[in-house]
Amino acid sequence: MATSKSKSSGPTNRWYAIGGVCVALLLFVAGIWFFLKHERVPETKQAAQPQVTQIPTQKIIDYNKLQSKEDEALTAMMEERKADYGLEKSLDMVVKSGEAIKVGDRVVPMKKIMDQVRLKLHEIVESDLTDQDLSEVETFGVYVVRSGDNIWNVHFNLLKEYFKHRGVTLAPLADEPDPKGYSSGVGKILKFSENLVHIYNLKTQELESDLFLLEPLQKVVVYKMGMIFELLDQIDYSQIALLEFDGETLWVPAETN
Repeated sequence: MATSKSKSSGPTNRWYAIGGVCVALLLFVAGIWFFLKHERVPETKQAAQPQVTQIPTQKIIDYNKLQSKEDEALTAMMEERKADYGLEKSLDMVVKSGEAIKVGDRVVPMKKIMDQVRLKLHEIVESDLTDQDLSEVETFGVYVVRSGDNIWNVHFNLLKEYFKHRGVTLAPLADEPDPKGYSSGVGKILKFSENLVHIYNLKTQELESDLFLLEPLQKVVVYKMGMIFELLDQIDYSQIALLEFDGETLWVPAETN
């Protein structure tokens, strides 16, 4: 019995040994495959992740909402901005250079309008020289043209509100020439102001050269507030009759002690 048991166990042990070797080889090959598949890619070979630049949302001053007064916060902000200049009705919007205006369904950034103005005046547009706009924040008054408007009356209404804020009431005919045909002081200011304002066509998105052809809700009159009010603040109304205008320059009388 002992001899018979020894003969039957020999081949079986060999098969166990061969099977163990095969399993070991399979595990070895599987280990190499797993390692190669999951080998860490060197950092230098990893694809560069694109950088996401956060672009701030541009504030839109919506004329439609101002007219309907549906946006109370916007209406309050606009009233406050206009009050800083002593104005109420002669302008529809006071807009910062980084903002946009919306009239009807048309949205136009103020920067786009002012870039055209600078090109018209042969000034260098800073954004053409650098990717970053380094210009200071400016403030603009915007009046939306209504039916029957003319540029002279638009200017005159602003001037009346400005002087009213300073305690001076302009007569309805203060802008008319005197009996001899000479321009009044107010008339000279209005003529000079034509050089300081710009009319922008919202439909064509271009500046207009014809100041007298105004189309309702299609055009806006744009004032550069700093320039306009720097001039007006120099004028002493008691000496307004002494103003001189030569077609290009408005001469303000020197202050007397």
